[in-house]
Amino acid sequence: MEPTASAASPASFPPLSEDGRPSVELLDGVPRQRGPATVSGPAAVAVARPAPAPVPAFRPWRLLPTPTGTPFTVGYAAVLALTSLFTEYADPSLVHALHQASSTDVAHLLRSPVLVLLASALWIAGGLLSPYALAFVLVLTALERRIGGPRAAGIFLLGHVLATLATEVPVGLAVLAGHLPHSSLHRLDYGISFGVAAGVGSLAGLLTPWLRWPLLALAGWIIVQDLIAFTDPMTNWGHLISLAIGVTTWPLVRHWQRTRTA
Repeated sequence: MEPTASAASPASFPPLSEDGRPSVELLDGVPRQRGPATVSGPAAVAVARPAPAPVPAFRPWRLLPTPTGTPFTVGYAAVLALTSLFTEYADPSLVHALHQASSTDVAHLLRSPVLVLLASALWIAGGLLSPYALAFVLVLTALERRIGGPRAAGIFLLGHVLATLATEVPVGLAVLAGHLPHSSLHRLDYGISFGVAAGVGSLAGLLTPWLRWPLLALAGWIIVQDLIAFTDPMTNWGHLISLAIGVTTWPLVRHWQRTRTA
C-alpha cells in the first residue's frame, strides 16, 4: 500500500502566495472557473454610483408659440393681431363705437354679461405695441406648453371674468349709494390685461424658485407703481386681483402639469 497523508501532513494544505493567502491554481482550458475574484477600489465605487440624469438643453425657440405646440395661443394671438390692425387703420369713430359696445362696464354687464365679457377680451388696450401684447405671447405660450391649451384658456378666462366682476360690482354699488355719479355705469373697460396677469400668477407656480419669485416681484412692482400713480385705480386694482387669482391656482396647475407629463 502507498502511504497516505495524515491531517497534520503539509501535503493537505494548499501553497501560500506572497501575501499569506492560499494560492488557488486554475485549470487551463476549463471555462468559467470559480476563483478568488473580488472587486475593490475605485472600480467598486464606480459600479455602485448611479449615472447622473441628463440636463435638458435650453431651447429658446420654445418661448414662442407654434401651431402644433400651442394652438390656443397661436389662434388667440392671430385674432388679437387682426383686431389691433383694425383699431389702427379703421375709422376712429367706428373703433370707438366697437370698444364702447365691448366694454365690461356695469350697464353692459347688467344687460348682456356673457357677450361683453367675451367681446372685451378681443382687444388689446394700446394695440400691438402694448407691453401686454408681448406678455400675452410669452406667458400663454409657457403656460400652454405645461398644462395644455384648454386649461391655459381656463386660467386666462378665470382671471378676466373674476377680476372684471371684482372691480365693476363695487362701482355699481357705489353709484346706488350715491358715492359715484351715474356716468360711472358707462365706464370704458376692455382688454386682455386681467387674463394676462392671472396667467403670470399661475405660471409662476410652475417655475423653479429662482424664476418664480423674481417674476412675481417684477409683476407686483409694476402693478403697485401703477396704483401709486393713481391714473386708473379700478383697473390697477383689477390687475392685482387677477395676479392673486393666478397664485391661488398653483395646486391645480401643478396637478395638471404632473398628469400631463406622466
